Amino acid sequence: MKLLLLGSGGREHALAWKIAQSPKIEKLYIAPGNAGTASVGENVDIKADDFDGIAQLVIDREIDMVVVGPEDPLVKGIYDYFKGHSLLRNIPVIGPSRAGAQLEGSKDFAKGFMKRHGIPTAAYATFDGEHVEEGCRFLETLAPPYVLKADGLCAGKGVLIVPTLDEAKKELRGMLAGKFGGASSRVVIEEFLSGIECSVFVLTDGRDYKVLPEAKDYKRVGEGDTGPNTGGMGSVSPVPFVDAAWMQKVNDEIIRPTVKGLAAEGLDYRGFIFFGLINCQGQPKVIEYNCRMGDPETEVIMLRLKSDIVDLFEGVATGTIGTKRVELDPRAAVCVMCVSGGYPGAYGKGYPVSGTDNITDSVLFHAGTTVGKDGRVVTSGGRVIAVSSYGTSLADALQKSMEGAGRVEFEKKYFRTDIGLDLK
Repeated sequence: MKLLLLGSGGREHALAWKIAQSPKIEKLYIAPGNAGTASVGENVDIKADDFDGIAQLVIDREIDMVVVGPEDPLVKGIYDYFKGHSLLRNIPVIGPSRAGAQLEGSKDFAKGFMKRHGIPTAAYATFDGEHVEEGCRFLETLAPPYVLKADGLCAGKGVLIVPTLDEAKKELRGMLAGKFGGASSRVVIEEFLSGIECSVFVLTDGRDYKVLPEAKDYKRVGEGDTGPNTGGMGSVSPVPFVDAAWMQKVNDEIIRPTVKGLAAEGLDYRGFIFFGLINCQGQPKVIEYNCRMGDPETEVIMLRLKSDIVDLFEGVATGTIGTKRVELDPRAAVCVMCVSGGYPGAYGKGYPVSGTDNITDSVLFHAGTTVGKDGRVVTSGGRVIAVSSYGTSLADALQKSMEGAGRVEFEKKYFRTDIGLDLK
């Protein structure tokens, strides 16, 4: 099989690493990819949302399947584009339709969906620029801290948790005035849920599904979960409190109603569903949906997934995912993200990356790298390299990832040293 993977981050390198292990793969293309994906497949200089360019590539290279890594092409409707193309309608696209991708593309749609299908989540209300004062009055009915979410896509940075009512009102006005551009033309205000978060992922063919390993990521840039939110500073799997009884609740109260709800509403959904969950005194509740794998959770989940992922993708494409088997590696996995100094604010690019040849106990997934004119790997993003490691325990895996992160070298490198230490 010839397979095309869309995207250029750490998630895509981890997916490419896993896809390349499948005996079903004859050729793997990644568009546009990064310096790391080039080691497991062939990078093609086409943006992930260039639908016409992707279509021509699929035709020219006789590609058999397309797997979509990031959310942007899904929300823009790449699945629908292929279904409506006379030459491509029979090429499987692993990812939901534009309507299905609203689960991530619109926080308001997602909250309404959960309400319609009785899926446990936080109380909420949505406001636009014409109802700012109503939004402020709604904030007054809530207890601090206050959660404000841009309705649209913000690359993981459109959620604010603020401690005081005055600050919440100020941030609401700023968001509705364009702080996050068009993405915050509508803002969802939620009650704050207290508990430990984790991420659960499934692959679905629209009728049935298979659950992948769970993970927990760390969004704040600073030690001890301090500072601004980022795209993710690290992740761990498994999550200690996710036992069989808790996962049964997740299946019965969240996953199954979600998949059934999508079908009941006529939403064509074939791909990943990310459930951002929180454990509220033993009760799982949904914080958010994503319509793709998380990053940096993918960097530990792919380590723990023993099954052939391409075989699972075929199950999605043919409506037979229910017949497939998911095998997990019992070892723990920890990812530590090396980022550029200044991230998630302003940061430099183009710094040479070195030291990676000295790392043998970890798997390196490139997130923000490219190959410079001199052939050297250089930084090209805020999150640069994810150092992922197996271990007999989370502590063992973390130690290996810490040692690996210490060996990666580029100017103004930074990484958190406390990933997973909050879990007992």
